[in-house]
Amino acid sequence: MSARSGSGIGPGEAPARGDGGDPCCPGGASPGSRAGRYDPDSSVDRADRESPADRADHAHQRESADIRRLVERLGIPGLVDVHTHFMPQNVLDKVWAYFDAVGPLTGLEWPITYREEEERRLVLLRGFGAIAFTAMLYPHKPGMGAWLNSWAADFASRTPDCLHTATLFPEPGVDRYVREALDAGARVFKVHLQVGGFDPTDPVLGGAWGALADSGTPVVVHCGSGPTPGRFTGPGPMGRLLARHPRLRVIVAHMGMPEYGDFLDLAQRYEGVHLDTTMAFTDFSERLAPFPREEHARLVDLGDRILLGSDFPNIPYPYVHQLQALERLGLGDDWLRRVLYENGAALFHVKP
Repeated sequence: MSARSGSGIGPGEAPARGDGGDPCCPGGASPGSRAGRYDPDSSVDRADRESPADRADHAHQRESADIRRLVERLGIPGLVDVHTHFMPQNVLDKVWAYFDAVGPLTGLEWPITYREEEERRLVLLRGFGAIAFTAMLYPHKPGMGAWLNSWAADFASRTPDCLHTATLFPEPGVDRYVREALDAGARVFKVHLQVGGFDPTDPVLGGAWGALADSGTPVVVHCGSGPTPGRFTGPGPMGRLLARHPRLRVIVAHMGMPEYGDFLDLAQRYEGVHLDTTMAFTDFSERLAPFPREEHARLVDLGDRILLGSDFPNIPYPYVHQLQALERLGLGDDWLRRVLYENGAALFHVKP
């Protein structure tokens, strides 16, 4: 059955790229809006009466309703989002400051759509249908890894629908704190080669990678060269790591953007390699690094190893747009059902 059959995220057929349609961003077609635009200020009178906070709340409510319609049509309990960010507020503030500076540096503005307090972000994410999600966090220098893991363990203990997340960095003691995190129940790790600026094949990490491979714990790795390349991004370093640890369960963040084809090659070569959809296929990313249409067939072939990721809350568009971007690929409801829920639920043993 086509992803555009029945009632999807919005009424009628999702707009094709290039026809002026973006279901979420200004200027595009939208679910549930009479004029076909996703416009929280559709009524001038309402805009006059409402505060900015009220307008945002109403926009989030409509967004949640749009997602509920998709979830109900697909017959899934909700979303398993393997790439969401929760971290100590002082660290998150620095992340947000980085994105605030991206616009002047690159000419592309990156407004944080969900710049909210932690509890509010949890309410929003659950309202968007996420029944399991992660707390992606990562060090950029030595001395942070164990501290971040301690914070993440506490966050998971008070947030039962969050998959207990941990991280690592090439430094003395990394073997110890990775094993401690595993013993404490960590279910997923995050590694950011671009921000960390390290070689994943650094010998000091050998024991940590071995422990993760032995335990079968998935590791979300930002290893592609988007939005800007790093010294150890691209398929080469990860290919060398997988040659040493072929049983490692890697989730390639952002579909490996922009080296999509190379990372799809790795997924076909190693059965433990998965990819997450974070920001891929969205209008924002298609302007920067469009996904090659000739690779769509491999999205189907690897349909059991592609997982929903969003980058919430650090995205420059509404959450629903990631889902619409996946739906408009036209790969069918079965594919969409697997990506949004079934694959993540199977990998992380999530029960509805």
